[in-house]
Amino acid sequence: MSLYDTVRTLPLTVEEYDLEGLEQNVSSGFLRKTTVIRLRGAGEEGLGEDVTYEATEHDRSQSQGPIHDLAGQWTLDTFSQHLETLELFDHEPDQQAYLDYRRWGYESAALDLALRQANVSLGAAVGRQPEPLTFVVSMRLGEPATTERLNAWLAHYPGLRFKLDATPDWSEELIAELAATGAVDSVDFKGQYHGTSVDTVPDAALYERIVTGLPHAWLEDPALTPETLAVLEPENARVTWDAVIHSVADIEGLRWPPRTVNIKPSRFGSVAKLFRGYDYCAEQGIGAYGGGQFELGVGRDQIQLLASLFHAGTPNDVAPGGFNMDPSAGLPASPLAIVARATGFAVA
Repeated sequence: MSLYDTVRTLPLTVEEYDLEGLEQNVSSGFLRKTTVIRLRGAGEEGLGEDVTYEATEHDRSQSQGPIHDLAGQWTLDTFSQHLETLELFDHEPDQQAYLDYRRWGYESAALDLALRQANVSLGAAVGRQPEPLTFVVSMRLGEPATTERLNAWLAHYPGLRFKLDATPDWSEELIAELAATGAVDSVDFKGQYHGTSVDTVPDAALYERIVTGLPHAWLEDPALTPETLAVLEPENARVTWDAVIHSVADIEGLRWPPRTVNIKPSRFGSVAKLFRGYDYCAEQGIGAYGGGQFELGVGRDQIQLLASLFHAGTPNDVAPGGFNMDPSAGLPASPLAIVARATGFAVA
């Protein structure tokens, strides 16, 4: 039985839905907005979160309200097929990835509602128990780049691990300081983003400094040019991918067979595609780790629950939301205890 077969026939009653806007100023200097989707039916409520990055898209959908025809008697799979026929945006979004992000908001709400109506938890449905969740903190090192913020976090949490966004001003001296902490699990080159605020220009000299200076770090999303390939080819076992992974076909099409990949649920868009991704990685012996999208609500709980069920001990970029803010004490440390609700796709 495939993983998706464990949930695809769950009955689902949808009577109505509504949208709730969330927003928060985050440490990187922008106002993050998301939309919580609340599906209701048979006395239960299922939640999901649309993590589209463009704030105006949330303003637009929230002002339009619940305009989609979602009411009816479904299974989880027939509801998903119905979503495939809908125009979840009334225009072409700036990024094609936004289609997956919004689709995941509705899919995750439907999964939550179907499980609650069946009086079963996600873990029970798929035959797994949540395990203590290892997480890393993802961040940039400022302008100019320094280890100040990283060291401030380590002062509060000496065992904390990091996923760092590389920038062109990473010098050999800075990289040596990072190596000395022993706390860097992965470096994100942001080389596979196009037309976004985080795009980076390929820099083979920077890649060389990082490959050499941080010999145990994963190398995520490098740009592939003749110059960077010369640096990366000997270290291709350390290369891993995020932005390009939306399906099993994307994993199969990678230049090098990966040892591990970043499985972000929102990038896959549907429960079916996500669960096929988990199945494929298990069949092929490929490791997985989870990633977040600056979720502000239930979406963060849900990606933490998925990570705890399917890849709890890997460098999951799913830290509690407080780690997106300025360094402070009092946050939960890694590994994070995940306690699932008795029913639904949710934590207690």
